[in-house]
Amino acid sequence: MSIDKLTYDKFLAVLHEELIPAMGCTEPIAVAYASAEARKVLGKKPDRVKAEISNSIIKNVKSVIVPNTGGMKGISASVAAGMAAGDPDARLEVLASIKPEQRYQIEEFLNNVPIDVEHLERGHVFDIIITAYAGNDYAEVQIVDFHTNIVQIKKNGDVIFSNPSRMQHDAADRSFINFKAIFDFASEVSIIDLKDTIGKQITNNIAISHEGLLHDYGVCAGKLLMESGKTDITNALAASSAAGSDARMSGCEMPVIINSGSGNQGIACSTPVITYATIANASEEEMYRALVVSNLVTIYQKDGIGTLSAYCGVISAGIGSAAGIAYLRHHSLEAIEATVSNALGISSGVVCDGAKPSCALKSALAVKTGIIGLKMYENGRNLKEGDGLIGKNGDATVKNIWRLAKQGMTETNDEIINIMLGK
Repeated sequence: MSIDKLTYDKFLAVLHEELIPAMGCTEPIAVAYASAEARKVLGKKPDRVKAEISNSIIKNVKSVIVPNTGGMKGISASVAAGMAAGDPDARLEVLASIKPEQRYQIEEFLNNVPIDVEHLERGHVFDIIITAYAGNDYAEVQIVDFHTNIVQIKKNGDVIFSNPSRMQHDAADRSFINFKAIFDFASEVSIIDLKDTIGKQITNNIAISHEGLLHDYGVCAGKLLMESGKTDITNALAASSAAGSDARMSGCEMPVIINSGSGNQGIACSTPVITYATIANASEEEMYRALVVSNLVTIYQKDGIGTLSAYCGVISAGIGSAAGIAYLRHHSLEAIEATVSNALGISSGVVCDGAKPSCALKSALAVKTGIIGLKMYENGRNLKEGDGLIGKNGDATVKNIWRLAKQGMTETNDEIINIMLGK
């Protein structure tokens, strides 16, 4: 075994932490989760609510439908859904158990309880503070840095929960991740150790993809792709990802196994691999190992970018899926690195302008770009070091992307938000 036990266990910890279920776009769901928790702590229906939200959260909540609300959008709808009918114990599935007959409670809350939305800028890109008031009583819940990371809860000024160490996102260690480690782990991991985690990703994500292909959601990007090129395998791979995003962005009430905090990323790094494995008659074990590659390559790219950024996260995921397909095609570590570098040389710089129906099209673009990167390798046409953002190997290219997204696109993110808010 070329991978040591400590590294093996660290990889398992990362995958178990990242591949979790969520229903609905994760930013409005995080707002709903904080709201449901605040209502629980308050112990009664509030008569007013204050929602302090960082700009990058606003960007990703503004235009997406909140599930189980009858088509409502935005921060106030997310707050009302969490307060009126959410289950805080379900975390990112906080709205999953809402029954159709409860939707009137959400609408009633929205119509009768003032919700004051304020921009919050305290140095965290991801920052949510929900305060629920009832007479002289109030409860406050703060989430920082990632979707379920509650760092503080107050009731009537008293701190009843505080974990300041989590303000630095006390997540599973990722500093050891590189392409060779990913390749070795994927080749050696016992499938039993990931049977439940990857199994749920296969079941849930392909189900919402099929839902998007069967019905009219959003801009119907997945259906459009399938209809325009039914015999094109690349089209089928892109359509599988786009269709899942179509459904999810339009409030589909089906769970998704997310990756790096995003359902769209979870879909884009998994459904093309599953679709290709089915077309190629790959074994279950081969598909599982390829999904390990695609998930980890996505996590690796996203780790240095951050949860929310001006850099479109689904680009990382679509390219991750191509790495998984390269593995399915029995290619080497060198091929996987080249596939990722080639694809990043094509599509890096696609901006994130919030969660919305067009995310499905960006998902399709990312998957197709990844497949182009793989075909470039297979035809000996790789991009070379120094060609724009391309480094001497895959790891160097990924680190260049980190720098571009984290440092180079900070002002870009601010301007995108200003444009979206009409400033």
